[in-house]
Amino acid sequence: METVEILKVTAIIIALAIAIIGHEIMHGWVAYKYGDNTAKSQGRLSINPIVHIDPVGSIAVPALLYFSGAPFLFGWAKPVPVYMPTVLKNGGTNGAVAVALAGITYNLALAGIFASILPMLVEPKSMTEAFFTMLVFQSIIINVLLAVFNLIPVPPLDGANAVRYLAMGWRWDNIVKFYDKIYPYGMIFIIIILVTPIKDFLFSPISWIIQFLI
Repeated sequence: METVEILKVTAIIIALAIAIIGHEIMHGWVAYKYGDNTAKSQGRLSINPIVHIDPVGSIAVPALLYFSGAPFLFGWAKPVPVYMPTVLKNGGTNGAVAVALAGITYNLALAGIFASILPMLVEPKSMTEAFFTMLVFQSIIINVLLAVFNLIPVPPLDGANAVRYLAMGWRWDNIVKFYDKIYPYGMIFIIIILVTPIKDFLFSPISWIIQFLI
């Protein structure tokens, strides 16, 4: 493997780790702010990547997508435990939605931060600068991808959780029952989305956001 390819793969791994681990930590951190100590008591608010790595979602799936030449790359960390009754008690519907969207907010904010750095890295003059440029660029792409992907209102994605909590707060019982019924089959729906042309429509905002940022 050439040096440039090694640098690119390393940059992708680091960018993906920062994106997905931070995403999960933010769910737990916002829940903590609403009085839920579950994630904190289990050490899941730590930035230590070892406690968050999921062998399948953090390693196997991203590697398979990369080496198979897939046009997109994503993954997931171990979900941070959140005790929603506590959040709902202290924060109500708004608190529950805030917890659900915390990871997406983190990813979009991180993409914006990296995008503001990118113009300063137009002409890297060393391998170190070249690597940092790759890291920044990949971080923008990966964070936008994760944010848009998680907004899809299909369980167990964050978008579905946010819609369900809103429906609970607004007494839209039929929507809550609908999500409760389809939740066990969520991963099947996600796989269908990823292997059919539906993904082209759902993921179209990714390129728009990236173009806007860079």
